Amino acid sequence: MIPITEYAGKDVAVYGLGRTGLSAAKALKAGGARVHAWDDNEETRAKAEAAGIALSDINKRDWQTFAALVLSPGIPYKYPQPHRLVRMAEMTGVPVIGDMELFARAVQALPERARPKIVAITGTNGKSTTTALIGHILKQAGRDVRVGGNIGTGVLDLAALHSNAVYVLEMSSYQLDLVKSLRCDVAVFLNLSPDHLDRHGSMDGYQAAKMRIFQNQTEKDVAVIGFDDVYTQSIAIGLSAKGPQKVVQISSTYTLGKGISAVDGRLYDNQSGKAEFVGKLDECPALLGRHNYQNAAAAYAACRALGLDPGTIMAGLRSFPGLAHRMEAVGEIDGIRFINDSKATNAQAAEQALRSFKNIYWIAGGVPKAEGIAPLAPLFPNITKAYLIGQAEDVFAATLHGKVPSQVCGALDRAVEAAYRDAKAAGEPGAVVLLSPACASFDQFKDYEQRGDAFRRLVQGMMPASLKVTA
Repeated sequence: MIPITEYAGKDVAVYGLGRTGLSAAKALKAGGARVHAWDDNEETRAKAEAAGIALSDINKRDWQTFAALVLSPGIPYKYPQPHRLVRMAEMTGVPVIGDMELFARAVQALPERARPKIVAITGTNGKSTTTALIGHILKQAGRDVRVGGNIGTGVLDLAALHSNAVYVLEMSSYQLDLVKSLRCDVAVFLNLSPDHLDRHGSMDGYQAAKMRIFQNQTEKDVAVIGFDDVYTQSIAIGLSAKGPQKVVQISSTYTLGKGISAVDGRLYDNQSGKAEFVGKLDECPALLGRHNYQNAAAAYAACRALGLDPGTIMAGLRSFPGLAHRMEAVGEIDGIRFINDSKATNAQAAEQALRSFKNIYWIAGGVPKAEGIAPLAPLFPNITKAYLIGQAEDVFAATLHGKVPSQVCGALDRAVEAAYRDAKAAGEPGAVVLLSPACASFDQFKDYEQRGDAFRRLVQGMMPASLKVTA
């Protein structure tokens, strides 16, 4: 835990007691603050009490006594409208901050020689994989690395600040909205596409929140920016011209004149203006597909900025085990690969998997998003047959009619069985049974993780006993 001492002896309101709110309340309490913690959900309040956090209904408190309101990133800050407690804080002049800002202030209070390194990662897609990948490479290289933030462990639950440590932090736009003081030694901005616009008001608002990752960088720091979409291209060019930090462009689409390129699975370092071949990404089993090539290029650039040599980084890329539910290989039966991409809860996320394979037996469906799967039409030729489940099955069947053979299966177990049967009967090389639903999971599962776990169990249940150990 990282104790927060800035508010020692002061009253601090904490609203929202999920993972980040609970860690903030504990860190503030450990630092001597008088914590007034609250959540409107009774079950969440009970869990907080069980974790040793005393509850205080801040709706009934005198707000002029509070030194700050620590807001969970899941609570609306500005859009679609500020939460009532945000409005209360604004009316009484109480600063509204988040757990990342508490972390940033704790770092800022240290003398420069005691300051740890901070690597922060944001973007619409690929944040978690890139964060885990950077952490893995650094750990394999012997660095004292702590990985958390929007992935895994809350930032304030990470090990205490230390000058030799490297904090590798995934940052969502919600967290960045509440950050003012964070300075990143390396800030990674992977990509940008429309998402969470209800929480940011517009694409401009969403981009502005993401851009806060660069706001306190100096000429000593590095910005790693994707060059594969029009938004981040503009950001990279603009920051190169005006920003104090060094900008390193990365791409899995273009061979850059200066930067890091991972085109067609070959990683090149061209930061010096001379292309140097680093390695083949097809030797990295957990980094399949062009989107993962971008993640690999970003991780390489970040680790080079921290002083690692190309050979060490490439070794880390090869040994990376990947993340569950993100293009996760869960087994192979009769030459047919089974891929768990349950994290693909919209068409844009599913696109990455559909682009990565041919001869796909695709399992899709659940609670559909507004765009459906029509945007995936250019990739329909990669799909041999689709197996549809959940609320979206009839809508998806209509979209696929006349373009891709499909079968309405209803439930995941029937879809897995049918896909395997058909792939085995066809006997064509390179067949992949792919769970990449392009839908939320809430009609049949608690979350995407439960859905992916169910898929993994079904696949392992079909495997011969001799293969289950290595699946």
